[in-house]
Amino acid sequence: MLQRPTLTRFSPWLLALGSLAGAAQAACLDDAQIAQWVQAFQAKTPAPNPPEMSAEDGQCTRNKLIAAFDADGRQPVGYKAGLTSAAVQKRFNTDKPVWGRLYKGALLANRTVVPANFGARPLFEADMLVRVSSTAINRATTPLQVLNSIDRVVPYIELPDLMVEDPKTLNGASVEAINVGSRLGVMGDTIRIPPLRDERYAFLNALQSMEITIKDQTGAKLGGGRGGDLMAQPMNAVLWLVQALDKENNALKVGDWVSLGSFSALLPPQAGQTISIEYKGLPGAQPVEVTFK
Repeated sequence: MLQRPTLTRFSPWLLALGSLAGAAQAACLDDAQIAQWVQAFQAKTPAPNPPEMSAEDGQCTRNKLIAAFDADGRQPVGYKAGLTSAAVQKRFNTDKPVWGRLYKGALLANRTVVPANFGARPLFEADMLVRVSSTAINRATTPLQVLNSIDRVVPYIELPDLMVEDPKTLNGASVEAINVGSRLGVMGDTIRIPPLRDERYAFLNALQSMEITIKDQTGAKLGGGRGGDLMAQPMNAVLWLVQALDKENNALKVGDWVSLGSFSALLPPQAGQTISIEYKGLPGAQPVEVTFK
């Protein structure tokens, strides 16, 4: 069945050392640092790693980076929910999701050929997109209400770029700071939302229980997961995003695409690979494919 979301004195030198340590815990990146990141992103070269950040620093830096992308002429087409699975959260030493922006030109057609070095630190993962069809989604509190406010679900191979010199040091806040690594992605065939209420409950159950499998051109299994790996139900990622956007005075719009997060481990692409991802158990789902050259 469908699961519903539920006064010590210190010496002067110690005080000075504490002040230096506090200064090292740098906050939101300044404009010059953001400009350096944008330049590196455009050149597909590694950017300097951010310093240690709080969650607030990560959000502030992400917003500055997004503003710089917007000023550079990039057109937003939606949002990316990231770190929505426990396994990926563990990889980045956090216990909560983050969000970033998707941009026009980043969503590619099925079976697209992409350079293996499409970014500075390129990766691929099994993901899924939904498209907003009603602003009622911003008032949704259940997965069914989310489903009632979207008009399509799309299997999706996300092609993120962790973009910095040493991605191993990234944590949740710094992943948010780099716009959650948003770079490219390959869209599969559209799955229409069933019209009847009972059919929609069945579709939600299928989203929760579907098995995702990643294979290469030889048929070798490279990884995968299941629908419930994303916050117990993939539509819960949208509910989380709606609440997170509201806290920052943002909201989803009709036509926005939302990337739900990774069902799989993040894997490095290799030239000559053809990656196919299947979503078994989800009615209407066809494999989505990308080739790396």
